Amino acid sequence: LSWLISICDHHSNKDQFDNLEKHTQWGIEYVEKYTKFVKERSDIEISYAKQIRNLSKKYQPKKNSKEEEESKYSFCRAFLTSLNELNDYAGQHEVIAENLSSQIITDLTRYLQELKAERKSHFHDGRKAQQQLESSWKQLESCKKKFERDCKEADRAQQYFEKMDADINVTKADVEKARQQAQVRHQMAADSKNDYHSYLQKYNQEQHEHYYTVIPNIFQKLQDMEEKRIERLGVCMKTFAEVDRQVLPIVGKCLDGMTSAAEGIEPKTDSNQVVESYKSGFEPPGDVEFEDYGQAMKRTVSETSLSNSRDGKEKPAGKSKSKLWPFIKNKNKGSGPEDFSHLPPEQRRKKLQGKVDELKKDIQKEMDQRDALTKMKDVYVKNPQMGDPASVDPRLAEIAMNIEKLQSEEQKFENWLAEVEERMPSKSDSHRKSVIYETQNSTTVSNNCAQDRESPDGSYTEEQSAEIQVKAVANRAPESDDEFDELETIGTCKALYTFEGQNEGTISVTEGELLYVIEEDKGDGWTRVRRNEEEEGYVPTSYIEVLLESNAKGAMTYI
Repeated sequence: LSWLISICDHHSNKDQFDNLEKHTQWGIEYVEKYTKFVKERSDIEISYAKQIRNLSKKYQPKKNSKEEEESKYSFCRAFLTSLNELNDYAGQHEVIAENLSSQIITDLTRYLQELKAERKSHFHDGRKAQQQLESSWKQLESCKKKFERDCKEADRAQQYFEKMDADINVTKADVEKARQQAQVRHQMAADSKNDYHSYLQKYNQEQHEHYYTVIPNIFQKLQDMEEKRIERLGVCMKTFAEVDRQVLPIVGKCLDGMTSAAEGIEPKTDSNQVVESYKSGFEPPGDVEFEDYGQAMKRTVSETSLSNSRDGKEKPAGKSKSKLWPFIKNKNKGSGPEDFSHLPPEQRRKKLQGKVDELKKDIQKEMDQRDALTKMKDVYVKNPQMGDPASVDPRLAEIAMNIEKLQSEEQKFENWLAEVEERMPSKSDSHRKSVIYETQNSTTVSNNCAQDRESPDGSYTEEQSAEIQVKAVANRAPESDDEFDELETIGTCKALYTFEGQNEGTISVTEGELLYVIEEDKGDGWTRVRRNEEEEGYVPTSYIEVLLESNAKGAMTYI
């Protein structure tokens, strides 16, 4: 109680109460300040976690054609892992904010209410004890003054009696009366003296109890309250650090995950992926032979040159520009020829193989439907009450036509695929085979036709565009009119976002635009669409909402 000893001075008692009230009020305000500090720290953690989550989300790969492309590379996968770990890292800061709130802010807020109530109670008791002592002091002063007054009255009455007793002119009755009055006054003074003495003892006892028991107890409670407040603050400050320390193991795991992802990057594997993706399949050109203009004109083209003809004797009808180099970008914004002849050999082979696989799946689906309908028809034949067998015939006929058409398409793409595989450098012999279908009637045009075959630089080149050859065959093939002109629509789609189709084979679309779907996504993230008879190309599948439907050609369905 060393800090409270001075309060025992009666004259400074009130001042000490005022000082303690100010000090304990400041202590409460300090707890409120610390609570506010923790609340602001919690808000910072929440805001930081939100910003980190948004950063992770911002750099997540978008759901479009590039997502699958990026997943092939180890450095892209490592970055994605780092983003996911960063998201978990943000979650730990949310845990910090939550624990600060539950273990400190909520606890201190409740404690502050209890502290204020306890402080108020202690000072109320102190004020009450002080008022009681002051009231007793006033009563003691009153008894003292009465005793003093009665003593003075008794002295005056005694002097008056003695004066009357000495005066010979005063009657005996008056002297007796004065004597009796003096006795009454002396008795009153004696009574006042006894009352004053008795109350003085009572006051001294109350004062002793006030200064040595009541007030020290109150001040002890205030001191205990203060020490508990300080101790509580210490616990909270320790918790403040522990809340952070508790998440460190998980934060460490997040950082370990980022490190492991970075260490898992394989540069050579990634570069081989690029080689595989862009491998063209072109055979390097052979040596260019010397042309002697001093003799008769003789076009000599290396057999292995990129512009080499099939055998130098055949040429498709009509004029066309030849492919001088495989690296010249096609300026056509459309999706290219149906046989993908605008692509390098290796890429063309992959596309054709995918088309053949797709057609086989479509044929199998149609066959499954045919088998199901056939079984249904058998059931109707055996149980006429269940349905009319003839009602299934139109659909069966339609499926048969679809199968026939799909098989024809499959054969066409298989022929192109076989042609590409034969012409691939790894499979070709010294004399490349003709790409014109052996099973179809072909009309060869003599090499002597007067065709202007000069290339832009003025030199002569052979006409070896596979696109021209396929068109020549298409003109002779006894197939449907539009089989080579356009693919049949298989549904419609709505553009969810604007896409600028700047690369070869793509088409630009605007948000909300409706288009025809002519080829589904083959797993590469692209869907082939058509705007009209002239405009078609690929768009990212994630940029559109597709509605596939049977026999949808020419129908614009709003989605």
